[in-house]
Amino acid sequence: MSGPNKPAMLIDMTLRHEAASLYWQGFKVTEISEKLKTPYQTIDSWKRRDAWDDASIAKRIKTCSHARLVQLIAKPEKTDHDFKEIDSLGKLLERTARIQKFENGGAPSDLNPKLKKRGKPAKGKNAFTEEQVEQLIEAYNDSLFDYQKTWEQAKKHRIRNILKSRQIGATWYFAREAFIDALLTGDNQIFISASKSQAHVFKDYIIDFVRDVTGVELKGDPIKLANGAKLYFLGTNSKTAQSYHGHLYFDEYFWVHKFQVLRKVASGMAMHKKWRQTYISTPSTLDHDAYPFWSGKLFNKGRPKDQIAKFDLSHKNLKDGKVCADGQWRQMVTVEDAVAGGCTLFDIETLKGEYSTQEYKNLLMCEFIDAAASIFSLKELQNCQVDAWDVWKDFAPERARPLGDLPVWIGYDPSRSIDNASLVIVAPPTVKGGQFRIIKKYSWKNISFDAQAKNIKAITESYNVQSINIDASGMGLGVYELVKQFFPKTRKIIYSVESKTRMVIKGQHLIQNRRIKWDAGWSDLVASLLSIHRSQTANSRHITYSAGRTSETGHADIAWALFNALDEIEIQASENIGGRKKGSITWSN
Repeated sequence: MSGPNKPAMLIDMTLRHEAASLYWQGFKVTEISEKLKTPYQTIDSWKRRDAWDDASIAKRIKTCSHARLVQLIAKPEKTDHDFKEIDSLGKLLERTARIQKFENGGAPSDLNPKLKKRGKPAKGKNAFTEEQVEQLIEAYNDSLFDYQKTWEQAKKHRIRNILKSRQIGATWYFAREAFIDALLTGDNQIFISASKSQAHVFKDYIIDFVRDVTGVELKGDPIKLANGAKLYFLGTNSKTAQSYHGHLYFDEYFWVHKFQVLRKVASGMAMHKKWRQTYISTPSTLDHDAYPFWSGKLFNKGRPKDQIAKFDLSHKNLKDGKVCADGQWRQMVTVEDAVAGGCTLFDIETLKGEYSTQEYKNLLMCEFIDAAASIFSLKELQNCQVDAWDVWKDFAPERARPLGDLPVWIGYDPSRSIDNASLVIVAPPTVKGGQFRIIKKYSWKNISFDAQAKNIKAITESYNVQSINIDASGMGLGVYELVKQFFPKTRKIIYSVESKTRMVIKGQHLIQNRRIKWDAGWSDLVASLLSIHRSQTANSRHITYSAGRTSETGHADIAWALFNALDEIEIQASENIGGRKKGSITWSN
């Protein structure tokens, strides 16, 4: 029976498509007849007339999708899930139609409409056609998770101040947001990070986005679009920053040195009322000079008591974003918020198993580090930061030999069951009393011993490696044995109270005397060093050093990789280091 609201033709086609779908799933005509309560002759006739046996994959997908779409459309009351499925099926049918057209002698542009839309390239450097602009806007809108849509909606506020979890796509999102804004308005965009190399992460995201969507390769630094908009990528030591103006993006501001000084310079670039300021960061420590800016204490400074504003910085209050008393729009986005907002990149239970409780809270739940327990102070570590892009002129990462023939040391903390494998490359000083430079760092996750060894071998082919020191405690022994096969001078370090104390004291000596330097954008290294604290051994007889992990050596894998590299001092102190004479290093602990 057709019923008052369902035309007979609609029911017939739906039944016919359903019958075809069942046939392609492996049901026989007799079974389909019984299942659909339709005469055998009718089913058999459809099979022959519609050539079910000869149907292409595209046609089968189209028929099955169409049958389901008709069922959903015919429902008198639809749920949100129904509407989402209708939208998905519509897109699937559109793709299938393009495949069928291509199979019937169509052009490549039938498979990918973007090829047709591109047509002739736009004239001028960094120029786009109208079709390419539409493609970029569509790709931008289609890529957003719910919390990123909230950031986009908050563009109406002059100052956005976002405390966030690591790895939720904030830098990636704001790079795209700024580019689309520049493309549509012609407004300048300014990106500031602790170092220029870190600021160039924004640039790389923008270049990749544009290339992937349109095929256009953006050029220049700054990038100047055909409409006049300029995109600047700056480190915090830029001496000409005051001369720029535009919308400001200040990345990882809780990890830069002298934030209050830099903020005055940065905010000066966005002083006019038309410019927005966006501050994005993971939390560092409560004694960082950016905290008064986040907490509202800076706003209240010098105000009469009856004008003091209250700031509720709880996650509950800031989870969805809120305009506070100082006019700033603040938001706190944890990794759990990101997952709830549609992000499919994380498995929360796995993360809880991989990180200690304190690390999980700091790295992923926006809680500040308890610096009181650390063996290092944040200020000490900030004194060791440099803008490597501007300072290390002899280091060129894009070259096959980034440091030429200068000697380097490698320290390696192998992967275990619950953490990353981390490698640090240190260039020792070439003059007495010189500085140790951390040239490069790597972190690898969930890879075999063989893969770890292959990665290390590739590094030995790009650098003049003089030593490789590996933590060979427990499972690390497997990596050590593989690396020693191609680098016989590899040295194994067995962690003990004595060895860890020796390495930490050397690290403290270098850091306190500012004899070790690394790129200012490496907030993960700083966080790793801050997580190391003194603790007692199991029998309470000795003081050792750890980072809160359940295994015995601590979870600060980047820091321990660094200490492993620096332990080469123990060997080289009485030998030649980087061209120096024997005995040129002395230690007083």
